[in-house]
Amino acid sequence: MASTDDLATRLAQTTLELCRIDSPIGHEGPIADHVEGWALRHFRRQEVFRVGHTLLLGALDDPRPTVALIGHLDTVPMHPGDVGRAPRIEGERVHGLGASDMKGGLAVMMALAEDLKRDALPVNVAFLLYEREEGAYAESGLIPLYEKRPDLSRVRFGIAMEPTDGVVQVGCVGSMQVTVRFTGRSAHSARPWQGENAIHKAGPLLTELLGRERVEVNVAGFPFYEVMSATLAKGGRARNVVPEAFELNLNYRFAPGKSVAQAKEDVLALVAGRAEVEFTDASPSGPVAAGNPLFQRLLSLTGLPAASKQAWTDVARFGEWGVDAVNFGPGETAQAHQLHESAPIPPLAVAYEKLAAFLKGAA
Repeated sequence: MASTDDLATRLAQTTLELCRIDSPIGHEGPIADHVEGWALRHFRRQEVFRVGHTLLLGALDDPRPTVALIGHLDTVPMHPGDVGRAPRIEGERVHGLGASDMKGGLAVMMALAEDLKRDALPVNVAFLLYEREEGAYAESGLIPLYEKRPDLSRVRFGIAMEPTDGVVQVGCVGSMQVTVRFTGRSAHSARPWQGENAIHKAGPLLTELLGRERVEVNVAGFPFYEVMSATLAKGGRARNVVPEAFELNLNYRFAPGKSVAQAKEDVLALVAGRAEVEFTDASPSGPVAAGNPLFQRLLSLTGLPAASKQAWTDVARFGEWGVDAVNFGPGETAQAHQLHESAPIPPLAVAYEKLAAFLKGAA
């Protein structure tokens, strides 16, 4: 049996190999081809199902309860400061775009698929690797997959291997993007009384956002925080013109248990008719799977701590399908989407060992 150090080295090398395959959102073809070629060596041909650049590996009609390990193939676009920097291993870290988010998690998934005697486990294990996670909710590669494979709703428990610093993170906050448009009337800036300044009209709302406290919502013993933030602003057409239009992008993060429709009502109540409101993107919140027996077994078998997910992940999408899921992965949350992204190597082996222990003893 390989030592933990040998396992960590193997997982680091696989992570590095995946980081060397560029896969920014919208360009996942090469990494999907790589993974499909790997899968055909470790799964029966009928267990390899591909839609676009999304892969479902394993069977879903097994009589055992199905646990799905879930990971996205794409990364955010490369930061200009990373252009020309080759992925590499230095000391105890793998450096490269996607190392933490989430090619280290993919490496753990692949190693588990290679090593576990899947037919002898108390649970059936499926592996889901998909494209276009880092984009709009409605453009995810999971959507065409689910259209072809609605039997995904048979999954009893999912583990999305997003970076979580080795903590099991339950649920997730919903996310809503809203364009708030203020309109005025242009004028020469030397005679502003002849116009109506759209930027100034936004002042009261911005002041309210500045003073707005986060709202804690407790769900099954896990705290989530509802927050609204102005994240983009656009307005004005010249330095000497009173602007007739001003736009804010408002990002609202809302707790599990609140619907998209209810979240929209919260935004409308905040704006209170002072501006035009356009909802441009909305992702539902993810349910907390605290009552799922497989979640409880995951914690009891591994001793892993659990916490709330104060971000959005596809746990929410699985919740829409009626599938309980959690987040758990070896990457560092602070490294996700960062310039010079990297991932620590020892947690790769820890994640592998914890998941192997769970899958072998889950029944």
